[in-house]
Amino acid sequence: MQSRPLVPESDRYGILSGFNPSKQVLKAGTKIAAPFLELPIEIVFDKDVAVTLRDGTVTYVDLFRPVSDEAIPVIVAFSPYGKGQGTSSSARGVFRLVGLKDQIVSGLEKFEGPDPAYWCAHGYAICNPDIRGVAESQGDSVLWDRQEGRDAYDLVEWLGLQEWCNGKVAMSGTSYLAASQWFTAAEQPPHLAAINPWEGMSDTYRDLVMRGGIPDHGFAKQLRDYSFWGHGQKEDIIAEADQYPLMNKLWAEKIPAYSKITVPAYVVASYSNSLHTQGTFRAWRRMTSGQKWLRIHNSQEWPDYYDERNREDLRCFFDHFLLDRNNSWEATSPVRYSLLDLQGGDEVDIAAQEFPPAGVLLTKYYLNASSRTLDMSPSTHESSVQYVVGGTPGRVSFVFRFEKMTTLVGYPKAHLRVGVDGADDMDLFVLAQKLDQFGTPLAQFTVPNQGAMLQDATECGGSILRYRGSDGRLRVSLRQLDEMLSTPEIPAHTFDKSQKLVAGEVVDVEIDMMPIGLSFRPGEQLRFVISGTSLLGSMMPGMPQYTSPFTGRHIIYTGGDNVAYVQLPVLVDSTF
Repeated sequence: MQSRPLVPESDRYGILSGFNPSKQVLKAGTKIAAPFLELPIEIVFDKDVAVTLRDGTVTYVDLFRPVSDEAIPVIVAFSPYGKGQGTSSSARGVFRLVGLKDQIVSGLEKFEGPDPAYWCAHGYAICNPDIRGVAESQGDSVLWDRQEGRDAYDLVEWLGLQEWCNGKVAMSGTSYLAASQWFTAAEQPPHLAAINPWEGMSDTYRDLVMRGGIPDHGFAKQLRDYSFWGHGQKEDIIAEADQYPLMNKLWAEKIPAYSKITVPAYVVASYSNSLHTQGTFRAWRRMTSGQKWLRIHNSQEWPDYYDERNREDLRCFFDHFLLDRNNSWEATSPVRYSLLDLQGGDEVDIAAQEFPPAGVLLTKYYLNASSRTLDMSPSTHESSVQYVVGGTPGRVSFVFRFEKMTTLVGYPKAHLRVGVDGADDMDLFVLAQKLDQFGTPLAQFTVPNQGAMLQDATECGGSILRYRGSDGRLRVSLRQLDEMLSTPEIPAHTFDKSQKLVAGEVVDVEIDMMPIGLSFRPGEQLRFVISGTSLLGSMMPGMPQYTSPFTGRHIIYTGGDNVAYVQLPVLVDSTF
């Protein structure tokens, strides 16, 4: 589809968005606009520098570096978001939504990227590119594709050979800026010295357009319609998903070659982002770097990324690998994870050698349709429970009360026996939810803003801003497991074969759920919910909520020959 140029009246147009190849020195104390942070040092600003890719396509980058004769490393923020967008009303609106203040950044940063004011003051350069097809850069744009990896390879190698560069290039940023790093690192550019993916999907089919095989296009539509501003064509990811609902070569090109990611990596993840969580953990598991670190935080990516302590932690990593400093980084634990309490008692930065940590026992909690409980042993009595899709209540749940202090940390999954009356397919949504001792559902905001506006916006949606538990989803006709990729912890589906249901048929399905880190005190409960409609609503406020095209009566079978359970990762050392 045709892109549209970014115009000054657009809410994504910032102070630096205009095309103006030039060089200037930004003086210390400069504020790009009144609300923003003043610059701590003089910064050389090279605007709209031309970079030619291997196929002859000319792209443009903005470069920020300290005034110095010393060769320095450079950090790349690779995304289709305008390189001058940091001061735009759109970027500022996101900050206001989550409760961040303009003055924590300089406005020179790309949306979701590293701030030049900070990094230049510590001896780094920042490169903000307008990638292929964006703004004045030539070509047609693609969305999360190996083509982007090849383009970023060319940019990394160009940067590594600049006279002011010490030959070491890194990448950093959240969301799109994180996802692009998987693709780039898999291409193995020689000058790429380290990456820092801070929450980003790693499989366009499984994470963006067809999670669980379900065509939930809310965020994909926003990404398609409100990004990739330029003069060429842009990829219509939704039209492709409609035309090719099964895994094929198109989607295979939108999965990075995980095994070729060998560069040092500091990966940041959370339990609460339905777009990024599974993709971040997947890429971290499958990459083959011998130097990789994982930190699992307890909030949302933007507050976490711009937090001063976390930025200093990242600088320690980059100083080690880009400036060859013998600092404390190598002593950093390979994994640091969080445990959520949902009542103000979260634990963070728990050191471990792996994730899940040692001592986790995969424990089956069996569904009992007669008692509507989760039991430690399967019932010998066959029973079933059902709901009507779109009806009231339109869901069924099963509850377990913990008698001892219990910690869940790792990868949950659901194994269900299901059938449908009145349809030939089912969209299933599941949720593992924490209840207090009185049965009240617990939830937790992931951002500093917890005011009335966000209360309203997250009441029935905005799932990445208020955490309600570990969820999963699956279109039952796409239940075929990938025997090569599935593990006892994490089921993986091929999504290349559709198996519709027939009347009276009962089938087994396995549903992968979001990684979890959740603590339960004695008396607190876990509720496992199954529904034919989305249990968390839209990912962000204002996005449409997915509505399943399938109706009918869903039947959940338990007991006897019907093996149905939710498998939870119980940290044995924490149970007493």
